[in-house]
Amino acid sequence: MTHDPNAALTARRSHLAATRGPEEPLDSAFYDRPTARVARALLGCVLESRIEGHVTRGRIVEVEAYLGPHDPACHAAAGLTERNRQLHGPPGTVYVYRIYGLHWCVNAVTRRAGYGSAVLIRALAPIQGEDTMRRRRGNVSDRQLTNGPGKLCQALGISRIVDGLALDGPVLRILAGAGVAEADVLVTPRIGISLAADWPLRFCVAGEPNVSRAPPSIARYRPAEAAAWLRARRLR
Repeated sequence: MTHDPNAALTARRSHLAATRGPEEPLDSAFYDRPTARVARALLGCVLESRIEGHVTRGRIVEVEAYLGPHDPACHAAAGLTERNRQLHGPPGTVYVYRIYGLHWCVNAVTRRAGYGSAVLIRALAPIQGEDTMRRRRGNVSDRQLTNGPGKLCQALGISRIVDGLALDGPVLRILAGAGVAEADVLVTPRIGISLAADWPLRFCVAGEPNVSRAPPSIARYRPAEAAAWLRARRLR
C-alpha cells in the first residue's frame, strides 16, 4: 500500500478540528507541528481581534510558512535577537514585526519553544467588524481591507503591543473555523522575498478574491506536489 502523506495531513487536520467547535480557539498542540503543516491547516480558521474595544474577524485565506533557522528567509536565520525574541517563544505565541518601517505583520509561532519558526498570516476574508476595519484602513475598496499582511494588521488594530501574547487569549486569537478541502488549496513560492524565493510555502484558498496579488508567472502547486518538493529537499 502506498503511503499518502497528504491524506495523512488532511486526516490530522480533521482530527484536530473535530476536538473543538468552530468558535473555540486553537490550542498550543495545534501549532506544535512542522510549520508547513500548520500553515496548510490554518486556511479556513478565523483570526479574531479584540483591540480598542472592537471585535473584528476574518477567515484566513492566505499564509506563508517560515521554517526556522535553516530557512534563509526566516528571521531565525539571524539567531536570537531582541527583535525576533517572540519568534522563539512557545507554539501558539503571537510574533509581530514591522516591515519597511511602516507595516506590521502578524505570525503564529510553531514548533517547540526556542526553535524559531512561524506562519505569517497574509490575507483574510472579513467576516465581522467591517465598519471598524474601514475606519482603520481609510478610503479603500472592500477588497483592499485585508488582502495583505500589513493591511489586515491595520484593519484588525494589530501592532507590537500584542507581540508575545498567546493566540488563545482574550486580545488576539485564532478560532478553529472550517477547514478547506485539498482541491481548493493552491501552493506557490513565497512572495516579496529574495532568499529561498522558490520554496513552495505560500498556501492560499484558490479563487478567493481577498488573496493578495502575486506575479502572474509564479509557479503553482497542488498541496501534494508542494509536500513532495519539500520532502525531496529534506525541508520541514
